[in-house]
Amino acid sequence: MNFKLYLACMTFPMTISTMTDTTTGYAALTSLMARMTGDEKHSPSAVSTLDVLWVLYDRVLRIDPSSPDDPGRDRFLLSKGHGPMAYYAVLAARGFIAPEVLDTFAHYDSPLGAHPDRTLVPGVEISSGSLGHGLPIAVGTALGLLAAGRRRPRVFCMLGDGELDEGSNHEAIAVAGRRALDRLTAIVVDNHSASQGWPGGIAARFAVEGWSTATIDGRDHAAIERALTTPHPGTPHAVVAVVEPRGA
Repeated sequence: MNFKLYLACMTFPMTISTMTDTTTGYAALTSLMARMTGDEKHSPSAVSTLDVLWVLYDRVLRIDPSSPDDPGRDRFLLSKGHGPMAYYAVLAARGFIAPEVLDTFAHYDSPLGAHPDRTLVPGVEISSGSLGHGLPIAVGTALGLLAAGRRRPRVFCMLGDGELDEGSNHEAIAVAGRRALDRLTAIVVDNHSASQGWPGGIAARFAVEGWSTATIDGRDHAAIERALTTPHPGTPHAVVAVVEPRGA
């Protein structure tokens, strides 16, 4: 797929205060993503995550690009690691990596692979892309922070609706609900990729295990921020961010 052409066909909401900043703000993301001309097999997956990623890093996460390993930071785990171009663009816009590195995307000697590598990219918490791993790791991370006496950091995990077909996610959903991990938020980007679906919808799958839930427009920045910052004491939280269907 010609990714520049794909981006040109997309429309992105211009709804946040940093829109006038064409170097590091939301308006820069289209040009940053267009710099990545390496072989990308999952362009729709990348674009589906763009707005949630931006709101997370611009408005929600407590993390400083100058000290990305600060023990008191919030953790963001990208389980939906295939198609990471939007993730790399947001990391560049927020100062974690130099924009020039984007030009090397998917080159044999680049730190920016088709799946993100935590040992090569500052700010990346987990190496991901193999479906079904991120949420179980996020549950373990939340439990580990509690065991270390760290109550302030929050743990966010982004996964795709198709990824929920993996059984490991359902075990993680059950454990998080039983353990009342209220510093954990799962974000499901729903581009209608799931093979099976769930009775009552995605949010119901989490709610039955004791999670609080919100289903929102995955392109509405105000709604994304509200869903990710609303308190949910005593329960983990699931946000279903609905975007346009894959291939639409």
